Amino acid sequence: MKLTLAVSARTDAGAVRAVNEDAVLARDPLFIVADGMGGHARGDLASSTAVRVMGERIPEGASVTPNDVLDAIAAANESVRSLSTVDASGIAVAGTTLAGIVAVDGSDNGARYWMIVNIGDSRVYSWDGARLTQLSVDHSAVQELLDAGVISPAEAGGHPERNVITRALGASDDVDVDVWMLPAGGEQTFLICSDGLSKELADEEIAAILRENPHDQRLADVLTDAAIAAGGRDNVTAVIVSSWPTPAEADQDTDSRPEQRQYLEDTRPRV
Repeated sequence: MKLTLAVSARTDAGAVRAVNEDAVLARDPLFIVADGMGGHARGDLASSTAVRVMGERIPEGASVTPNDVLDAIAAANESVRSLSTVDASGIAVAGTTLAGIVAVDGSDNGARYWMIVNIGDSRVYSWDGARLTQLSVDHSAVQELLDAGVISPAEAGGHPERNVITRALGASDDVDVDVWMLPAGGEQTFLICSDGLSKELADEEIAAILRENPHDQRLADVLTDAAIAAGGRDNVTAVIVSSWPTPAEADQDTDSRPEQRQYLEDTRPRV
């Protein structure tokens, strides 16, 4: 199945920081955001390296499988690991988050899936015109406290460990990435963003902007500008991807499942 795509993307250093440690790549079939780990060695280089390697492994217009995506993530992890340096204080780790969606091919009937990937606290959302749904799950100390019921959502935003992430690309030899396979069909819209957006704007505020600007080709700019106006204390990156089957393909069956490694399922990574 062929997809028609509309894409809007923007990355900005924000209102406070001099260096933008976010990186973005948004072109068919790969749409990803990486946020270099603040306070660690070469955060800006880590994120740009991750995005560059992913783009090299998954060229524009390429036909890819879920295994191709996992191999690209492993290669990006290895490249980011190679950036780590050792000085008098020990090992300085280069790391980055990685979140995004990839249009992958199914094994039968030319079906396509959206493969959602995440490591760290950058996010992937879906938008159905009325409701914003977070698809990815943050790999962060605050999320673990929320899951354990130790803190409330209201306490999360001001928690002293709100910037601590528990997984990152480049942090270890084996990358532990969450994956969700979503059949492509009908009109679908996704938001991919760094935490510079999600920490400045509540989900309700993001949803209101999406609702008020349904056909704005500069929607990523509108979201980014809103996050900067709200404080812009971190780098801000937003990618909006809308997809729908091309007219000649709209009636094709999309029930086939792509060939994939055993642990991949059509489910959310974690509830």
